[in-house]
Amino acid sequence: MTAIGEENEAETAPSVGPASGPDTTTTLGRSDVHVSRLGVGAMTWGDPSGRARFHPAKLAYGGPAGIEEERAALEASLAAGVTLFDTAAMYSFGAAERRLGELVRGREVQIATKFPPGMRSGADDMPAALEASLARLGRSTVDLYMHHFPSGRVSIPRLMDHMADALATGKVRAIGVSNYSAGQLRSAHAALADRGVPLASIEIGYSLLDRRVETNGILDACRELGVTLIAYQPLASGALTGKYADGARPTGLRRFMRAFRGSGRAAAAPVVDLLREVGARHDRTPAQVALRWLIQQGDVIPIPGAKDGRQAAANAEALTFSLPPDAAEELSHATLAWR
Repeated sequence: MTAIGEENEAETAPSVGPASGPDTTTTLGRSDVHVSRLGVGAMTWGDPSGRARFHPAKLAYGGPAGIEEERAALEASLAAGVTLFDTAAMYSFGAAERRLGELVRGREVQIATKFPPGMRSGADDMPAALEASLARLGRSTVDLYMHHFPSGRVSIPRLMDHMADALATGKVRAIGVSNYSAGQLRSAHAALADRGVPLASIEIGYSLLDRRVETNGILDACRELGVTLIAYQPLASGALTGKYADGARPTGLRRFMRAFRGSGRAAAAPVVDLLREVGARHDRTPAQVALRWLIQQGDVIPIPGAKDGRQAAANAEALTFSLPPDAAEELSHATLAWR
C-alpha cells in the first residue's frame, strides 16, 4: 500500500501565527534530524503527464491544484513553523518530487522521500533510485529516506545495508520504513543496528478511525526501539474533517472507501460529532482536534495533505493548542472499536 496523506477539507479556524515551544519540534527517533511535530503530505503536488495522471493518489484525491496553490501551502506551512514535507519517488512517477524540490529550493525545510520508484525494484536498485530522487529534488542530501512498502523482491537486511551506506556518505541524514509490520520493523532496526545506525521512523496509517498500530505491535515496537511514528491518513482521508458528516461524499476513488459509505459512514458519524463538540470547547475545527489527538499520543507526527494555503494553515493550528487530558481520553474511549 502506498502511503497516502489526505487533503484537509475542513473550514479554516482563525490563525494565531507561528507556533513555538518544546511541543512543536522533535527529533526523528534517535537520529540527529530535528523536525516539526506536524508535517505536510505532498503526495498530490506536481503536474503529472502521461500515465502518471492515473496514479492512485490522483484518482483518489483529484488532480493537482497548480504550482501557485502549492506554493501558498508551502508558505503557510513555513509561516506556522511546519517544516517537514513528505513525498515519494512513486508519487506521480517523480512529478511530486520535482515540484516539491522546485518550491523549497533555498528554504530551511526537511524533506522525506521514499524508495522504490516502481513495483519491480529490488534492494540493489536503491542507490540509483536515491540519486534520481536527489536529482528531482535538486538536493545533495535527503533528510529522511524510507522504504515505501515491504516486498518479496526486496531483502530488508540488504536494503538497510544500502541505506546505511547512503547515510555514511551523507546522501541521507536519517533512515525510515513505511507500511512495515512490527516484525519487519524489528528486522530493519536490527540490520541497521549491526551498522551502528538507528532506524529513525516508520510511516504508517494512524488516526482516530484507524488505531490498529496500537494493537498489532507497531506502536509498542516504536516505543521500545525509539522509533518515531509518522502518521499518514491522519484525518481518515477527510472523513474526520466533518465536511462529509451530512451525507455528502467526496469525488474520486475516495467515495468507495468504507468511511464514506453505508455502515462505515454511520459508524464514523458519532466520532465526527464528538470532534465537533470538543472543538467547540476550544474554538477549533474537528480536523484540528483529530490532528492534536495524534500529536499527544507521544512520538507521533501526523502528515495531513494540503493542496493550498488555506488547508495548510488550518492543519498547522494543531500545533497551537493542547487537548486537556479528559478530552483526549474521551476521544480515545469513543474510538476503541477502531483499534
